[in-house]
Amino acid sequence: MGKRIVNAYKTVNKDQAYALNEAVKIVKANATAKFDETIDIAVNLGVDPKYADQMVRGVCSLPHGTGKTVRVAVFAQGEKADEAKAAGADVVGAENLVDSILSGKVDFDRCIATPDMMGMAGRVARVLGPKGLMPNPKLGTVTADVANAVKKAKAGEVQYRVEKNGIVHAGIGKASFSEEQIVENAKAFIDAIIKAKPTGAKGTYMKKISLSSTMGVGIRVDSNNL
Repeated sequence: MGKRIVNAYKTVNKDQAYALNEAVKIVKANATAKFDETIDIAVNLGVDPKYADQMVRGVCSLPHGTGKTVRVAVFAQGEKADEAKAAGADVVGAENLVDSILSGKVDFDRCIATPDMMGMAGRVARVLGPKGLMPNPKLGTVTADVANAVKKAKAGEVQYRVEKNGIVHAGIGKASFSEEQIVENAKAFIDAIIKAKPTGAKGTYMKKISLSSTMGVGIRVDSNNL
């Protein structure tokens, strides 16, 4: 390990779970890279996502955004295409967007489609699916209200999906955010995960929570004090 990481571990008791505000303070103090590190949250859930009734997936609007510039592509035409552009979409199209994606140009972080364009979006599902970019009605990315969907994506709405090992994670801000902003974003994300508890979840649902920065160490968070 590098000297910076070794020094960071000296500030952390790996056997201790810290109150959220204290964990945020430690993570920020150790985020000393030469770039604005992302603050990540990881939640270990007591679910097995291979069963449909234990899948945890959804979206969460963070009160202070993510600090990241989100590029949005929209499958739309006519009036809806105009609405998407006016709302700030970076790429809007139909057949031309399909051709661009098939050529390997996937220079966006979120993809939205109007319901009537899902057939066209389906033609690039094999490209968008593995990247987690395929429009999905459950995530609000298949909608007639494209303007609102674009604005939410731009404002810092994050998507989450539990991985096969039961962990769900997301970037909830930048090291340059204030401690209060990160705490409020973390609480909003955790609240969304709690509300998304599936019917098939048994026993302890939220087993472990940790915070870290891009180049920093993981800090356990005491979920009992949230």
